[in-house]
Amino acid sequence: MQINRTQLFRASCLSLLVTGLSFGIRAGILNKLGTDFQLDKAQLGAITATAFWGFPLAVVIGGMVVDIIGMKKLLVLAFIFHLVGIVLTIFANGYWTLFLSTLLVGLANGTVEAACNPLVAGLYTDNKTTKLNHFHLWFPSGIVIGTVIVFLLNKLGLSWQIQVATMLIPTVIYGFLFSKLDFPVTERVASGVSYGGMFKALLNPLFIFMFICMFGTAITELFTGQWIDVLLKNVTDNALLILTLDTGVMVLGRAFAKPVLKKISPQALLLVSAILAALGIFMLSTVTGPLIYVAAIVFGMGVCFFWPTMLGFVNTNIPATGALGLNLMGGAGMFSVAIFTLFMGGFYDRIVKEAGSDTLAGKQVLQATLVIPIILIVAFTGLVIYMRSRTKTKIESAAAVQV
Repeated sequence: MQINRTQLFRASCLSLLVTGLSFGIRAGILNKLGTDFQLDKAQLGAITATAFWGFPLAVVIGGMVVDIIGMKKLLVLAFIFHLVGIVLTIFANGYWTLFLSTLLVGLANGTVEAACNPLVAGLYTDNKTTKLNHFHLWFPSGIVIGTVIVFLLNKLGLSWQIQVATMLIPTVIYGFLFSKLDFPVTERVASGVSYGGMFKALLNPLFIFMFICMFGTAITELFTGQWIDVLLKNVTDNALLILTLDTGVMVLGRAFAKPVLKKISPQALLLVSAILAALGIFMLSTVTGPLIYVAAIVFGMGVCFFWPTMLGFVNTNIPATGALGLNLMGGAGMFSVAIFTLFMGGFYDRIVKEAGSDTLAGKQVLQATLVIPIILIVAFTGLVIYMRSRTKTKIESAAAVQV
């Protein structure tokens, strides 16, 4: 068996690109779906949330079986889910077909991460956080490309069905590439850590802390991005361009993760990210005119490193958690977004009903979301202090042994 690390990484990036495309295109057509199928914001919230809870379902189950069945079989399954989900979306005729198709795409997206996160970590054991950032830059890349597709094809007068159909091209390509490549075993299997040892590592207080923090980082990044067109549609005529701008910043940031992580520790990077994310959401909920684009850039800088750095931190500092640890983190993030999206869809509709203003509703939803990165600032400040003390203890222990 010959492992082609470069080809496996490229195919992984392409599969994550499809995940990003699904987010970007869905964000761009969300209002159109509501109009065409006469759906209110609560129903749109339920459809959007389906992708987010389909993801954790797939990523957690995938995390439990990936060591047993292998990463290749999981990725074949991801390809099937993507293919069927995209085709069903194109031919959707109402709420339930949109619900089911979005669920299938969510399952596909989760299965991609269930296989590719441990694959990338295992391929680059000496550089996990950097390579996970490089891998995860293809998620915002997909969002940028997806929003540009929506913008351009709308200008050409082409339907949202054609916009969705563009996802079939990279889907077929990544399915073909993975079918031709050999895969290694996961890092946990290769290192000889037992299945029981992996579950024991999940009880580590540091893992539990990061697991809880993942709720907040995911909501801050993904809920705000997915609903930006809805929340800001009456503040600017180019709400979708704001999503393109902030995700473009994410692409650039993750591309330069290596020099950034040479200057700053992962835990300090998470703290800085939380501060910038809070500032970005505050600005999005208050400023108008050209400053809204500055707000998008600040927000993009804030959420840029959240997801891959959370995964890299856990897999580097608690490696015995293995693929399941990585996938539980991803599952926690997406599940929290699903619940938050359902809640906020209803919250949005109630504000509109009571105040009669979409503009007010969008701002209030953003201001409610602002609480989350503020909590993260406190949490990550504690993490920085803890990791500093842990490093100091290790240095002192090593010095004592030498003496």
